Amino acid sequence: MAGSAAVLEDSSLLSRLDRALLPIEKFCALLSGIAIFSLMFLAAYSVTGRKFFASPLAGYVDYIEAAMPIIAIMGVSYVQRDGTHVRMDMLVSALKGRMLWFFELVSVLLILFLIVALTWGAWDHFGRSFDCARPLCSRDSSIDIGLPIWPSKLVVPIAFAVLCLRLILQAWGYGRALILGLENPVAVPLNLSVAEQARLEAEALDGAD
Repeated sequence: MAGSAAVLEDSSLLSRLDRALLPIEKFCALLSGIAIFSLMFLAAYSVTGRKFFASPLAGYVDYIEAAMPIIAIMGVSYVQRDGTHVRMDMLVSALKGRMLWFFELVSVLLILFLIVALTWGAWDHFGRSFDCARPLCSRDSSIDIGLPIWPSKLVVPIAFAVLCLRLILQAWGYGRALILGLENPVAVPLNLSVAEQARLEAEALDGAD
């Protein structure tokens, strides 16, 4: 399961790359949030139109399908960065030191291998849908209103490419911690105890004042 985590920073190259990638991840997560927020308005508009004017929003299902990749995938690198993505950590949470970094490194490398394969396949899937020789550069479209599908398909390899960069940085961070025997490595999520979480929240409140 997801827990509270912190990502430490310093002046090293790894930490600088981590901070450079973070704004891109935040922007992707923002797009995901905007897509969710927009669907709420579309739902309200469609329900209102159906209730009072007997005319729901045309292509409502098409818009939902087009927005789903943005909602489901665009923010995944951001949550991977701070360790809030869903994960099973019953075993890992009991490990310490080099053994912990070893298991984290292996898991990140396995995820990276899978995501690279998915990125390759998603890009190929997008290529089969995109054709500038056709109207709207689309070889296929949605059923109800003919919405081009290739923009939604393009979202997937872009989001996965950002996630690949994040996983590479985390593999670097865990590998560095494993080799050097670091206690608190940078650019990787560190699980916080309840006391540490409370301390950080108190410091954040003091800073806000």
